[in-house]
Amino acid sequence: MTTTGRIMALDVGEVRIGVAVSDPLGIIAQPYSVIAASSPEGDVDAVRNLVAETAAVRIVVGLPLNLEGQPGPQAQKVLAFVERLRAAVDVEVVTQDERYSTAAAQRVLRQAGVKRKKRKKVVDKVAAQHILQIYLDRQTKDN
Repeated sequence: MTTTGRIMALDVGEVRIGVAVSDPLGIIAQPYSVIAASSPEGDVDAVRNLVAETAAVRIVVGLPLNLEGQPGPQAQKVLAFVERLRAAVDVEVVTQDERYSTAAAQRVLRQAGVKRKKRKKVVDKVAAQHILQIYLDRQTKDN
């Protein structure tokens, strides 16, 4: 399915939700912001506001599967969030395997020389960028 417009990605965690957005052509993912997780309703409202702010046409939510590719307890929490999000926004919400996204984000930040304290503040949105870039690359390959 080809869609023109910005695509948003979320790296949903217990404490923070990392957000990344694509360019309008859906080619390049960029880190965007971090939402401080508060409550299920508050988190959905924050995402809904970002959808409006960025004019996103689709949301990709990272799904933390285990090493065998199966959903574990954290994936079940993310899937519950996805269902609440689908009921609250007027854009398509899809999931993307996010195994190793935080580790990849940490590695990129370390290689860039970002200090530990600063990494903690940005790792979630860089992980969301990683999730989104994998999704965008897969969409390009599939079309």
